Amino acid sequence: MAQSTLISPHGGSLVDRMASGADADALRQKAADSPKIELSAKQVCDLEMIATGAFSPLEGFVGPDDFTSICRDMRLSDGTVWPIPITLAVDDETKATLSEGGMAALHHPDGTLLAVIDIESIYAHDKKLEIPNVFGTEDEAHPGVKAVMDEGEWLVGGPVRVLTTEPESGDAERFETYRLSPAQTREAFSKLGWSRVAAFQTRNPIHRAHEYLCKCAQEICDGILIHPLVGETKPGDIPADVRMKCYETIIEHYFVADCTMLSVMPAAMRYAGPREAVLHALIRQNYGASHFIVGRDHAGVGDYYGTYDAQLIFNQFGRDEILVEPLRFEHAAWSHRAQGMVSAKTFPKIKDDQVFLSGTKVREMLSKGERPPGEFSRPEVADVLIEWASSTAATA
Repeated sequence: MAQSTLISPHGGSLVDRMASGADADALRQKAADSPKIELSAKQVCDLEMIATGAFSPLEGFVGPDDFTSICRDMRLSDGTVWPIPITLAVDDETKATLSEGGMAALHHPDGTLLAVIDIESIYAHDKKLEIPNVFGTEDEAHPGVKAVMDEGEWLVGGPVRVLTTEPESGDAERFETYRLSPAQTREAFSKLGWSRVAAFQTRNPIHRAHEYLCKCAQEICDGILIHPLVGETKPGDIPADVRMKCYETIIEHYFVADCTMLSVMPAAMRYAGPREAVLHALIRQNYGASHFIVGRDHAGVGDYYGTYDAQLIFNQFGRDEILVEPLRFEHAAWSHRAQGMVSAKTFPKIKDDQVFLSGTKVREMLSKGERPPGEFSRPEVADVLIEWASSTAATA
C-alpha cells in the first residue's frame, strides 16, 4: 500500500520531551537534590500529554505571557492558536521552596519521580482572568471552575524533561495496549495507508447517535480513530474500564476492522465547552487526524454552553491556523418512522417520532437499574452497561 501523507502537527513539528539513557540518569541525580512538587491527577495527565507531543507545540507548563495571552485571546504569546492554559499550580508552602532559574522534581502522588522542570517563571495564579475566559462562567458548581478554584495560588512555568509517564504503584488501569502516543498513531496510519483520518472524542459509551456520526465520518475518510478520554473526569461519569469494554464490544460487532482504530487519550477533562473543543481538535491533529467530529455540546456540562457553541468557535480561526477540519454534525436522533438514525438535515420532524439520545440519559437510566433500549444503545453494549450498573448497585 502506498505511503500516506499525514497532516502536520500543530506548530509544525511533534514535540518529544521524554528523556532516556545517560540524560535520564543525570536528571534523576539532579532531581534527588531538587525541591519536590507533588502533582495533582490533572497535572499528571497534562505532563504525559506534554511528554508525548499530544500538546505540541508546548514543551512544558506555560509562563505568564502565554497564560495571559491564552486566557484573553486563545493564543500563545507568539500568536499560535491555543485555547486553554496548561498550568502547574502550587501552594504557598511549595512555592517557598522554588526559585526561578532553578529546577524542581515532579512526583506522582504515589511518590514516583516522573519528570523535572526547569523553572523559568513563578507567578501569581490569576484565577479571575482564567476562569471567566476559559469556562464562560464563574459558577463553582461547574466542575472545571471548581478544579481551578481548588488549585494553588501560584503557577510555575518552564520546559519539562520527563523520565516516565507510568507511576510505580500501577494502581490505575492504563490500557497499555491502546495507549498510543501521537508518534505511534501516525506510524499506524501510515502503515494502513490512511491520510484522511477522522477522530472521535468521547468520555461516554458509544450510543446510537455516536455510532451514526462515526460512520458518516468513515464515509468521507480512510478510517476513523475512536479516541476516548481516559484521564481525570468528574464524579458520576462511567468508569474508563467499563467504557473501554463498551468500545471494544461495539467495534467488534458493528464496525469494519480495517477502517477503525481504537486508542486512548490520557488527558484530563476541563468541561470547558467551546474552548475545549478547539483543544481536542488540536490534540487530534497532533495524533495525525485530518478531521475531527464536533457534535452537540462538545465537552460541555450542564447548561453552561449553547448546543452548537463548540462548532461556532472554529469560525474565529483561519484554515491556516487550525489544519484539522471540524466535522460539524447536527443533533442526531432515532426515528421510528425512518427506522434509523436521522438529523434535522436528513429527515423531516414528525410529532412523537424521534428519540433523542445522550450520555446523560443513559447514565440516568443505569442509575435506576433500567436497561437502555435499542434506540439508545446496541444490545451488546447495553449488556455491558447493565452488568456494571447491577454490580455497582450490589456493592453500594
